[in-house]
Amino acid sequence: MEINDTVENNNNWKYYVEDYWDIVVGMVAIIIAVVLHKNGNGNMATAMAAIGIASLSLTVSEVAEILSERLQEPYGSMVLTFSAVIVEIVLLYIILLEAVHSPEVVETVKGGIISAVIVDMNVLLGLAVFIGGLKFTEQEHNKETSSTYTTILLVTALALLVPSLLSESEHGNAIIKEASIIIAAALMVFYVIIFIFQTKTHTHFFQATAKSRIFRLKRRLQEKNQEIDENEHSDYIFESFNNIGNFAVIFILIGMIALSAEIFATDGVKLAKEYGISAGLAGLIIAIVAVTPEIFTAVKAARNDQIQRVVNIAMGASVVSILLTVPILLALAYMSGINLLLDFNTLQIGALVMTIILAWKSTDEGQTNYFEGLSHLMFFVCYTIIAAYY
Repeated sequence: MEINDTVENNNNWKYYVEDYWDIVVGMVAIIIAVVLHKNGNGNMATAMAAIGIASLSLTVSEVAEILSERLQEPYGSMVLTFSAVIVEIVLLYIILLEAVHSPEVVETVKGGIISAVIVDMNVLLGLAVFIGGLKFTEQEHNKETSSTYTTILLVTALALLVPSLLSESEHGNAIIKEASIIIAAALMVFYVIIFIFQTKTHTHFFQATAKSRIFRLKRRLQEKNQEIDENEHSDYIFESFNNIGNFAVIFILIGMIALSAEIFATDGVKLAKEYGISAGLAGLIIAIVAVTPEIFTAVKAARNDQIQRVVNIAMGASVVSILLTVPILLALAYMSGINLLLDFNTLQIGALVMTIILAWKSTDEGQTNYFEGLSHLMFFVCYTIIAAYY
């Protein structure tokens, strides 16, 4: 009897660690970051703040995943992408506020906007497709999803090209600022129409097709170790909360992330100056910190043969990252008296367009395999090297 009690207690501890390590690590990291920041240890404060942001963002994504499982597609994936993009906007805006003292930070923020899409489409999509492809020979998704998203992203990239092209001409900052505001407004209107398209008129474009569901079912019937989720532990506290309670939890966690983001921004800017980190690489680091929880969610989905969800998360997050982040950040910048222009550099626009073309080619047939995932990861490695020296 005592042995059984000991085993049960050990199992309970195992489940507690698995379920709540991210909250504990996140809160402890933030407390340490605050102490280090006050004591003037900027390097360690930045590192601990990044750990706090990534850990609590993982909790946000897990709570969002509970909500998404209660909702049908495309709403499920939208909950995940919106929660991640809110974290991204909070992080970038707090960093942008440092531009009052360090104007060069604006370039880091612009790098962060583009890098979020680069990371979503190459690291998140690439890693999930690669790992899913190693476990399953091929995975099927609704090709209308990727076709629609890549079209939206290509049009969006061309819209961002307008202020960038004007910056190469003889026009001054006043014209570029005007063009940036017009483009930002157009992107917001474009997103409203896309939202209606996703949730009202063409929801079937973002759901798994009958063919891909049968494809998954046949493979599952052929597999011998399908006992996985039968006895899965399900005492995760947030699963007992209703939807409103979980939305409240997400906003509380985002508030804590904002506190950590302030330290990350303040000390991180000094750290970047001290070590001569380029704006492109700094933006990439910010994007990776913000997107890490989504990467875990997407990899988990790919391993469960839910490649439709992976495509929805990766491409949906990329669309929201530009169509909402850009107008909101631009509005917040002008309210704060910061001159943020959408004149992205050649590397950023070029990498964005090439990423979209690669995503289009790797997903257009409605099937993915590990080679296509590897192609995205290879592209990301090349982009990182250029960003570091650009």
